[in-house]
Amino acid sequence: MRTIGDLRHDELATLAREYLLAGHLIDRAGMPMVLAHGLDVMTEVAVEEWMGASPVYTPRMQRLLGFEGDTVEVACKAMQLDIGAPPEFMDFRFTVHDDHHAEFQLDHCGALMDVEPMGEEMVFAMCHDIEDPTFDATAWATNRHMTIRPIHRPPREPADRLPHCAWTLTIDPDGPENPEPVRAGLIGETRAGRLPLAVADGPHDDGAADYSGPLDADLRLERFSRATLRAMIEEIALQGHLLVLSFASALAERTSPDEAATTVARQFAGVAGVTAERLVAALGLGATADDVATAFALHPAFAPRSYVDWSVEVDDDRVLLSLRECPATDEPGIESWMGALRGGRDQALTAIAMGVDRHWVVERDGSDAGPVTRWTARRSDVAATELDDVTLTKFSTGAKFHFT
Repeated sequence: MRTIGDLRHDELATLAREYLLAGHLIDRAGMPMVLAHGLDVMTEVAVEEWMGASPVYTPRMQRLLGFEGDTVEVACKAMQLDIGAPPEFMDFRFTVHDDHHAEFQLDHCGALMDVEPMGEEMVFAMCHDIEDPTFDATAWATNRHMTIRPIHRPPREPADRLPHCAWTLTIDPDGPENPEPVRAGLIGETRAGRLPLAVADGPHDDGAADYSGPLDADLRLERFSRATLRAMIEEIALQGHLLVLSFASALAERTSPDEAATTVARQFAGVAGVTAERLVAALGLGATADDVATAFALHPAFAPRSYVDWSVEVDDDRVLLSLRECPATDEPGIESWMGALRGGRDQALTAIAMGVDRHWVVERDGSDAGPVTRWTARRSDVAATELDDVTLTKFSTGAKFHFT
């Protein structure tokens, strides 16, 4: 079994990219289920989901990498390391003119590729109704006087227009302040939102310790040291948990508690399976017990360990999994992925095992009582059929996207 401490420098950079894309797929996995309530409800949940999470996690990455400030350049750097903008899949290209003015364009927008086949109404919902408030919420985290406005955006005219969209970032110090996103206050008070910042422990002789220099318009994660990459990976994983909590809280206000909990568990299963498949390909894993254990040990759902007390062991041809009571299992009033596991909605674990090889199954051990919940993964003689929620998540082009 390999853990994050065993990974080479290039593998850590690869893992960080996979974590960014996995975080983006959280939204892709959840929204098809919410769409059953109508496009208006889906749009409302998507807006509140991102407006609740991004103002909380954006300043965390800024602090970690030492580029705090209130300029447009600071905002651009943060967006490069945001699960809402995984590199290449959401190919943001930034140009900074001065402290108060910048532009970006998307040479490729994977999110647009997902929804464009669904028709102009869906494109308008994403590129207008959702982007307008959520971009400003992300800008709010850096400067309350910053706005992000379109130069052009989809629906595309002509249909093959490139770049897919273009936007300006502007700070007007004398203009009105954007209000704090209401849900961001709620998410900021969760256990995830109040988690201590990751620490880049270790030497920095193999790369940069921070991102305090000028904006790198063609940022490659390999520029950072192993120690910094490990800390970044923790923060990127936490971004995903914050997005799930924001999604769950917005959904719970519009559906029954049971439906919200079921939807979160199904969202978890969809993302979990797709991400496991991607980790197998990215890290060259096989189908042994060690490989299954590696997938569980490195999966972003179980990071950072300061939030998720997760243990993986190999016992001959079995993989032993355990989740101990921890901040992630105790998010009062909001359904979380780890809360779903503790509550018995644990199909995500089977999705991960099957993402490595369809012959692997996961069974719960013991009862729900006590501080530790345990599962065992075993190899079956029969290959199982892919879970429906994994298949549903694969509507996103991110499932098969290749980083270059």
